[in-house]
Amino acid sequence: MALAFDEFGRPFIILKEQEQKTRLRGLDAQKANIASGKAVARILRTSLGPKGMDKMLQSPDGDVTITNDGATILEQMDVDNQIAKLMVELSRSQDYEIGDGTTGVVVMAGALLEQAERLLERGIHPIRIAEGYELASKIAVDHLEHIAQKFDFGETDLEPLVQTCTTTLSSKIVNRCKRSLAEIAVKAVVAVADLERRDVNLDLIKVEGKVGGKLEDTELVYGIIVDKDMSHPQMPKQIEDAKIAILTCPFEPPKPKTKHKVDIDTVEKFQTLRLQEQKYFDDMVQKCKDVGATLVICQWGFDDEANHLLLHRNLPAVRWVGGVELELIAIATGGRIVPRFQELTSEKLGKAGLVREKSFGTTKDRMIYIEHCANSRAVTIFIRGGNKMMIEETKRSIHDALCVARNLIRNNSIVYGGGSAEISCSVAVEAAADKYPGVEQYAIRAFADALDSVPMALAENSGLQPIETLSAVKSQQIKENNPYCGIDCNDIGTNDMREQNVFETLIGKQQQILLATQVVKMILKIDDVISPSEY
Repeated sequence: MALAFDEFGRPFIILKEQEQKTRLRGLDAQKANIASGKAVARILRTSLGPKGMDKMLQSPDGDVTITNDGATILEQMDVDNQIAKLMVELSRSQDYEIGDGTTGVVVMAGALLEQAERLLERGIHPIRIAEGYELASKIAVDHLEHIAQKFDFGETDLEPLVQTCTTTLSSKIVNRCKRSLAEIAVKAVVAVADLERRDVNLDLIKVEGKVGGKLEDTELVYGIIVDKDMSHPQMPKQIEDAKIAILTCPFEPPKPKTKHKVDIDTVEKFQTLRLQEQKYFDDMVQKCKDVGATLVICQWGFDDEANHLLLHRNLPAVRWVGGVELELIAIATGGRIVPRFQELTSEKLGKAGLVREKSFGTTKDRMIYIEHCANSRAVTIFIRGGNKMMIEETKRSIHDALCVARNLIRNNSIVYGGGSAEISCSVAVEAAADKYPGVEQYAIRAFADALDSVPMALAENSGLQPIETLSAVKSQQIKENNPYCGIDCNDIGTNDMREQNVFETLIGKQQQILLATQVVKMILKIDDVISPSEY
């Protein structure tokens, strides 16, 4: 295919061997669509579970990302096929709604497509398959409600939350520090949560990273960290009981909006101009001192003269602080953002118990810590790591853990992981299939087989015999009537996920099944693929 232009400069496309190109219709279109969806699912299948492999992605400008987060892998892949883009959006939907399970939902959708292909080859109409899948998904979601357990937690007893976040982090690169990172994530969520309303605002949790140190040095700061330093090296590095003026107006004389020209032809005129400028700076600094500010945080920069005056008047300052950080500082300290010096009053100052500048290693990297704030409902997770890739992957892992903790505060129902929930749902759907006399029965059984693909992928990725392991666990579940038996990925010696403390959120698992079914139904109903050149 090539792009060309006619004599009027209008573009048109030249298709090579156009007479050989055929438009896909009917069963051929459906099979082509299923093949595209399966191809995407196959890429993510090996990343599922605690022993899942990582993917290395290189962007066009040479940046390298190493991750096993499904949403990140699909987001950074350059996908052209429209059906493959649907799978990318499926993963993104799971990420936006739940924050975890982005790999599992694509693997599930791929398995449903694979089963649908077999049914299409047997001559079953795609609409009947879609209807059967819809019935089966309702059975599975209702069964998850049945096997789910509720747990109680409080501000003093956070262990159930920590264990669930540990399960989430066990499949990430950072799994060697999963316990400490899970505790940090849970403490951060509880700090900003409104437990009475069961609501969490994740915008109040800032995740900051700095290359250097080791992953174990990651810490939770009850306050805000700003990646800046004091504007002058001789300013104090630690301020207790700080009163903070948060400014979005620059420390400089006002500039006229129109074009202007100043003619200075004598020394006296220059001296007058310099004194006038100095008076502006003096008035600004004095205004901050008069209202009782002991620290100035400014969105804009200021020149050396203003910096010198601030040092001379013993008023520490931080410049070039971003707008989002200013908002978080205002929330944490209870201050107000001031757009003009004339509006600055003592009531608009933020209050913090301690503001300190901390330097890292042998480099000149410094950061400002604002701690013991008036409103403690704004926290920062500060990540350390050996390189930028490690820090970025830890940020993604922490995001998943934060989302899981938030979901549990909203709905404290859990199901057990390790594929136990999928196997239990598969058994329930298989049993329910006999109640449906129509062709949908075949689709419901196919749905049950597709549910088995998740525990099978877990076993495969853990180096176990997939079919043998799945058969043994399924047989154990039916024999003992125990829906908590799953795949022993970590080779601990027990299949009971309650003993292994492997939890997942109920709403996350239900969302996976519903979203995967929804997308597969959409793909099955497409029977004609028309390219733009045929319009």
